[in-house]
Amino acid sequence: MFRLTLILSLFVTTFAFSQELACTVTIDARQTGNENLQIFKSLQTQLTDFINNTKWTNRNIKNNERIDCSMFINISSYDNDFFQATLQIQSSRPIYNSSYNSPVYNFNDKNFTFRYQEFQNLIFNQDVFESNLVSVIAFHIYMIMGIDADTFDLNSGDFFYNQARKILDFSQQNGFKGWAPNDGLQSRYYLIDNVLSPTYKEYRTVLFNYHFKGLDFMTTDLKQSKSGVSKSLMLLDQMNKRRPNSFILRVFFDTKSNEIQDIFSGGPSIPITNLISTLSKLAPNHSDKWRKISF
Repeated sequence: MFRLTLILSLFVTTFAFSQELACTVTIDARQTGNENLQIFKSLQTQLTDFINNTKWTNRNIKNNERIDCSMFINISSYDNDFFQATLQIQSSRPIYNSSYNSPVYNFNDKNFTFRYQEFQNLIFNQDVFESNLVSVIAFHIYMIMGIDADTFDLNSGDFFYNQARKILDFSQQNGFKGWAPNDGLQSRYYLIDNVLSPTYKEYRTVLFNYHFKGLDFMTTDLKQSKSGVSKSLMLLDQMNKRRPNSFILRVFFDTKSNEIQDIFSGGPSIPITNLISTLSKLAPNHSDKWRKISF
């Protein structure tokens, strides 16, 4: 209950001031052949400061409640002030009464091009497109916060997802890829579209049940914890029957497949024959992991 209580009380209780994220930013520019240029180091430092020192909501939170996340930017080319790159985002949330952090968001944004001049101001304005660099980073920050909120309180991520949708709306007119329907099925456009669509409503229910009704019992009743995780995963079959092989389903299992394998490969046994069969149907690209589960 520790984070649920916090989330419900943030609007009425004042804690020690802190920003929302504890994010590690890594810039890898080896593909450019000039990875030691100072501009890449400056970009990494500026983004780290921008993400961790911007106040993304009007909430005041404790320092130890900041969301752990990372952003890995792989720059493939650099010409004057124009950069071509990919962005790998990961975030996790703590499991109650344990030192374990569970991965909740793992997304590879392949449409990441931007302009950047060394030491330029990085400022986020929720109503104006400042730059594609700022917009893409801010979009994923709100996705991180929305998914994190959903794991503690059912469907509580709406505010953050709507902020991400708002960023998408005002970024679509500026010629950068990833914001529009014709930019591919694995884009920011379809990510937020899937998350907010009633067609995929089970995804958000599973985020909550899997963590709050499953993993958060890991240290008190491991059998109950495994049973809660198993029941939550079975809900994804309903979504898959309605819309097979959806993008959001792929995002979920890219994030959770290793953890699922670990959960059901040890500890007290529970009936999981149907679960393994369902996992093989939902995420056949991870079938090697499902085959390794001992039961």
